[in-house]
Amino acid sequence: MSGREHGHDPALPHSAQVPSCGTDELEVVPGFERVNLQGWIPQLATEADIRAVIEKAFDYRGDVTITRNDKDGSQITGYLFDRRIGPTLATSVVRLILAISNDRPSIPYSEIAAIAFTGHDTAAGKSYEAWVKKYWEKRAKGEKNISIEPEALE
Repeated sequence: MSGREHGHDPALPHSAQVPSCGTDELEVVPGFERVNLQGWIPQLATEADIRAVIEKAFDYRGDVTITRNDKDGSQITGYLFDRRIGPTLATSVVRLILAISNDRPSIPYSEIAAIAFTGHDTAAGKSYEAWVKKYWEKRAKGEKNISIEPEALE
C-alpha cells in the first residue's frame, strides 16, 4: 500500500478522518519540529522497529543506506521513494532510486538488517516558518525588495 490510500483506514467512518474543528482553529494549530535524522543508524530489533524506521526513511528527503542480511552484508544506497506494506515483513517491500544509477530495486523488509540515514536531508530547515523568519530578519535590517532564494542543491 502506498501513496494516497496508505493513511486511509476503511474501518473508520469518513467523518472520523477529518478534524471536527472549524477552519479558524486549523489556521492557528502549531506545526511540529522536524527531527534531524541525518547520520542516524537506528537499532532494528523487532518487526515494529523495522516498520517504524522505514516510515521515517520514507519521509526523509535524503539518501539512506540499507544493509541487507545476506551472506556478505551487502549495502545499497539510494532515495527511498516507495514502500509497499504487507501483512508480513516478507511481503512488504521498499523501493529505492539508486544514488549511482536510475535503477529502482525492490527490497523486502525481511532482507533489511540495518538502515542508515546517510544522505543530506534536502528539506531540513526549509519550512515555511523558517522562510518567514528569514523574511522578517531581512525586513528588520531595512532591506527592500526582499527575495529569499532557495539554497543550491549539492
